[in-house]
Amino acid sequence: MATILRTWSYQYQWLYDGVSRLSAISVGGEARFRQLAWQGLRIVSETKILDLCCGSGQATRFLVKFSQDVTGLDLSPLSLQRAQRNVPQAKYVEGLAEQMPFPEQQFDLVHVSVALHEMTPSVLRQILEEAYRVLKPGGTFAMVDFHKPTNLIFWPGLSVFMWLFETETAWQFLEADLMGLLQDIGFEVCKHSLYAGGSLQVLQARK
Repeated sequence: MATILRTWSYQYQWLYDGVSRLSAISVGGEARFRQLAWQGLRIVSETKILDLCCGSGQATRFLVKFSQDVTGLDLSPLSLQRAQRNVPQAKYVEGLAEQMPFPEQQFDLVHVSVALHEMTPSVLRQILEEAYRVLKPGGTFAMVDFHKPTNLIFWPGLSVFMWLFETETAWQFLEADLMGLLQDIGFEVCKHSLYAGGSLQVLQARK
């Protein structure tokens, strides 16, 4: 699955950003899309935030408007270089999301934007367990990612997008019981909202 466009989107930030902006139109534009995951949460300047799988800082640049203590984690040195250039207000750490190089109970908020669908089911569970570990008691895990559309009109667009840019893990993700998985790990699911005909989901869960 996926085409050369997937490779190009990682090599050329302008292409990735262009695709992201186009995809975000269905929820009211990129600014709204990037902030969907933490909508309704109380974030102040002292809130310790981990932007997990931060990429080139696409969501990080909105998080730093609310908190002065934002850390981005990503495995890609190239993405982190771009993030540092794009959003110098945040701190950046290179590392695996399933083996986070942080002590326990470090963050008030762990945020992840359209990245979990890249993971195999076993790695996905490890990441959620790690998110639970690094969150302070009462802290929140917040995510936005794909969801199986509830409106059939949105199926063709999502299918074409996934064929062009995604791999088998994205299709597996559509079948995942994320709420059940989070609850099994120990989270309390506080919010589950669907957008764009059900093709996007937002989950917020408290430790």
